[in-house]
Amino acid sequence: MELKEAVAKLKEMNRVMHAYNHAMGVMYYDIETAAPKNATGGFSDTMAALSEITYKLSVNEENFALLDFLTGHADELDEITRREVEEAQKGLKLLRSIPMDEYIEYQRVLSEASAVWHEAKVKSDYAMFEPHLKKLVEFARRFAAYAAPEKDPYDYWLNEFEEGFTQDVLDGYFEKIKAGLVPLIHKIGERPQLDNSFLHKTYPVWQQRKLSDFLMEVMGINRDDCAIGETEHPFTTGFNKHDLRITTHYYEQDLASSMYSVIHEGGHATYEMGNSDELWDSPLAGGASCGMHESQSRFYENLIGRSRAFIELVFPKIKETFPEQLEGVDAEAFYLAVNRAEPSLVRTEADELTYSLHVLVRYEIEKKLMHGELDTKDLPAEWNRLYKEYLGVDVPNDKEGCLQDSHWSGGSFGYFPSYSLGSAYGAQILAHMKKELDFDGLIARGEMGVITDWLRVHIHKYGMIKKPAELIRICCGEDFDPQYYIDYLTAKFSELYGL
Repeated sequence: MELKEAVAKLKEMNRVMHAYNHAMGVMYYDIETAAPKNATGGFSDTMAALSEITYKLSVNEENFALLDFLTGHADELDEITRREVEEAQKGLKLLRSIPMDEYIEYQRVLSEASAVWHEAKVKSDYAMFEPHLKKLVEFARRFAAYAAPEKDPYDYWLNEFEEGFTQDVLDGYFEKIKAGLVPLIHKIGERPQLDNSFLHKTYPVWQQRKLSDFLMEVMGINRDDCAIGETEHPFTTGFNKHDLRITTHYYEQDLASSMYSVIHEGGHATYEMGNSDELWDSPLAGGASCGMHESQSRFYENLIGRSRAFIELVFPKIKETFPEQLEGVDAEAFYLAVNRAEPSLVRTEADELTYSLHVLVRYEIEKKLMHGELDTKDLPAEWNRLYKEYLGVDVPNDKEGCLQDSHWSGGSFGYFPSYSLGSAYGAQILAHMKKELDFDGLIARGEMGVITDWLRVHIHKYGMIKKPAELIRICCGEDFDPQYYIDYLTAKFSELYGL
């Protein structure tokens, strides 16, 4: 086979797979946001059929031979094609090891689990969801054993979401986070608490929708490229840089919830809209890793969105939208309210300071699930115990406890540590960005585009061409160091609480 011919075949395969993934992604977005409740059965059948087709397109001897040939000629390939081959080989390592009927059954179980999780969360009934979770845990263990029998199963999945990270590395990371932040959390617990009561008045959903439009405008998001929908658990999905879909969930008694989910998901969308045009239908479009994607969403949500400069910029519009609810409230009071730090129940509503402890709970549980040390029937009790130990809070029900996240219903074991790592990546990126840009001044003047352009040049344009460790070195000229995260939080919350 000629190299030119092999590359052409690879690009055609990528094009076709992109089309199928696009179609399946639109269906998933639809079932999450717009489809009627009873559509689940038909959706599951269709997804199973399409999964069988994409499996056969990927897992076949001709494709294996093509990728093996291109791997053998990697030195002759351009950077994008070489990385496409690497990622395809990585993805196929798992698919090649899974029997097709088992893979198709897994897709069906995923569809059913997602639907049941939604209902179980509304009813706060973990027992409804538990049998489905048990199946997904068993699939995860079995798939890891197929793909890498020599590896610890949880190490396999951690590396799939964040390359280079293992339990040993993450154990050390979380110990450093605990040592740096827990004493600070205790000190703040002894200080007078910041008032956020006005955030919990009644804020009609139709007015919150207007606020969402305004926030996306301030962020510089082109609405011709990005839509917003509503779902139980906010998420972002992207099909190409000109078709991003973000979602939010509105709570009438919690203004900050949707406000910050829109900014967070808008950060995810901004990342993918910044991909280089040459990645249009490449499997390298998107983000370098889950952690790097979270670094961008949480960069916009927290480092920008919870800054004093940002609140001063947007508060006049917020107060204009909700004049009665915010009567007597000024920008400084609003800034203090949205940065209130206290142990809480729900990860997505957690403040910056305690956030990583929520992630730590999930990390500890996943380790035990993957090693068979925790039965899914006992998960709520373990969840509640860890929340009491790490955050000092009592969990009143499953909805605010072990059913609050959608990730396990989607089979994503090993994803959660990326949230904390993303926060730490972001703090390090910010420290180095500030050496080149007047960060707070740009925000105060509403010049968010300058910040986004910097991120686009250093991170967004690469998609998956560069790996996370490479991107940190591009941005910062050094390796990843979580001390920046600890220092950022210590400085910010010491000032907020007058320590």
